[in-house]
Amino acid sequence: MTGVLVTGASGMLGRAVALRLRRDGHAVRTFQRRPAGLSDTDEELGSITDPHAVARAVRGCGAVVHLAARVSISGPEHEFRTVNVDGTRTLLDAAVTAGVRRFVMVSSPSVAHVGTSIVGAGAGPADPARARGSYARTKAAAELAALAADSPDLRVLAVRPHIVWGPGDTQLVARVVARARAGRLTLLGSGSALIDTTYVDNAADAIVAALSAADEACGQAYVVTNGEPRPIRDVLAGICAAAGVPVPTWSIPGGLARVAGGLLEAVWSGHPGWGEPPMTRFLAEQLTTAHWFDQRRTRAALGWEPAVTLDEGFERLATSYRLR
Repeated sequence: MTGVLVTGASGMLGRAVALRLRRDGHAVRTFQRRPAGLSDTDEELGSITDPHAVARAVRGCGAVVHLAARVSISGPEHEFRTVNVDGTRTLLDAAVTAGVRRFVMVSSPSVAHVGTSIVGAGAGPADPARARGSYARTKAAAELAALAADSPDLRVLAVRPHIVWGPGDTQLVARVVARARAGRLTLLGSGSALIDTTYVDNAADAIVAALSAADEACGQAYVVTNGEPRPIRDVLAGICAAAGVPVPTWSIPGGLARVAGGLLEAVWSGHPGWGEPPMTRFLAEQLTTAHWFDQRRTRAALGWEPAVTLDEGFERLATSYRLR
């Protein structure tokens, strides 16, 4: 395979994908807004919303792994759409023009989540109309646009890693640890809802496997997880134990959290400078409903199996905190 472009390589997962591709002997070019600090890669800086920068980044590459996205639990939907939908279309157009042969769209299971529990399901169709929250709706539209571009000349598939975490995670792990240290980490409801998560190395391996399997697995979306559903209270406890911070000992009713999340989201929407609200309705739904997936189709199509168990992942996370 010729060179591979990885967008969004400054993030934890994008970085892991780029490193894995380099270990496999691929020439890697990264494209993101700020330096990723990766050695032995050809780095291009720019925005996914800039057609000229995107065309320059994709030129000469035979494959693309697209991770760049606006990720947040709140914010104006047009800002998500500009990056997640319009940016993806810009990249697809540039890929076609440059003669790219394989395109892996890194998506999210939230594109098919409509607020109810997911119990042993596969990758349902992306649903921009009913997905919950601006991020999920725009990622759903972006995934549909990517899969619609699949053709004999450009093989496209979507990979949906679920709740990716590991050392260096600024989304889940850092937020859980910060709240626990401040004594503000609570369970919503009983904390017994089963959720799948994905250790970062496993997610990166699955994405690289998808690139190799694109000719046969194209035109479809695949959910990727560790395949070890656990109660959310146990996942939070594992992260807290690894970081040496207190585990949550009190909870609030899930229904109350959803109402409070909706109110907080409304208040924060009128104050853009406040950043993200501490809770939104979407986040409350995610923390109080089951989310675990049947992985048989994914593993057969991609020829992939997770190499790192959740317990091994927690041990690696603990080691990373001890070395700080």
